[in-house]
Amino acid sequence: MSEAHNEHESLIKTPKQLIAAVIAGFLVPIVIIVLLVNYVGNNALTGAGSSAMTEKAIAERIAPVAHVEVKDANAPRVYQTGEQLYKAVCAACHASGVAGAPKVGSSEDWAPRIKPGYDDMLKIALAGKGGMPARGGTNPDDVTDYEIGRAIVYMANASGGKLQEPAEPAAPASGAAASGAAAPAAASGADAGSAAAAAAAMASLKTAAPAAASAGGSVDAGKKLYDTVCMACHAAGVAGAPKFGDKAAWAPRIATGIETLHNAALKGLNAMPPKGGAANASDDDVKAAVDYMVSAAK
Repeated sequence: MSEAHNEHESLIKTPKQLIAAVIAGFLVPIVIIVLLVNYVGNNALTGAGSSAMTEKAIAERIAPVAHVEVKDANAPRVYQTGEQLYKAVCAACHASGVAGAPKVGSSEDWAPRIKPGYDDMLKIALAGKGGMPARGGTNPDDVTDYEIGRAIVYMANASGGKLQEPAEPAAPASGAAASGAAAPAAASGADAGSAAAAAAAMASLKTAAPAAASAGGSVDAGKKLYDTVCMACHAAGVAGAPKFGDKAAWAPRIATGIETLHNAALKGLNAMPPKGGAANASDDDVKAAVDYMVSAAK
């Protein structure tokens, strides 16, 4: 009987124990809540999206889409090093050997290309070959022949070559920058014919664009753009481009509609960059060039 009575006896037997129990009942939950708040507030979250509210992330989200960069036309040109241009442009293909591009660091890939010499290598880079567009897809207004040459030397020497760094072009004469004709004259010591041809092609685009626009994208404008830019791939069917006049190659493309062809030419498709690499050509010129090639394949 006494054992049953002891089982139901309270653990609190004195007033002091009662007071301690009441205080503990208040303090323990408060301490636990404080510890939890402190843990959550002072520990960085590592889950998905945890960095969305950092100062850097917020600044990137509210940054304007476009920005204006003002350049002084009379300021001396600061040329990129071969390594800088390689990392910015060339590495996209040459780092892993995409589409048959010689892989940087592979002497086996580069030896047969280095053998003909620097001039031939620069000529190929400026004109384009295989899946590589002319100038590696760069614009001559942003990347000079000299800088392309430096990138070639960097890649070749990193792959077992011993090429000399090309000589820096002489500073343009006073007023040359404003004339717009200094870029072709500043070509590096490579084959003058190919460098001049590449520069002339871009110059013809710049001068032809306003005239073509006023003509509404005439047949003549389309033919001129084809002769200066598009034929680099479409004349021989480079990198899967439909060959000029090849009805079998063009038929399935024509079947998709002329608007689809126009959009593909303006935005780029597969190995073809937007506007075929002619960034300065107007949309009407590009559409006219497409119409010219389509008409030749019907």
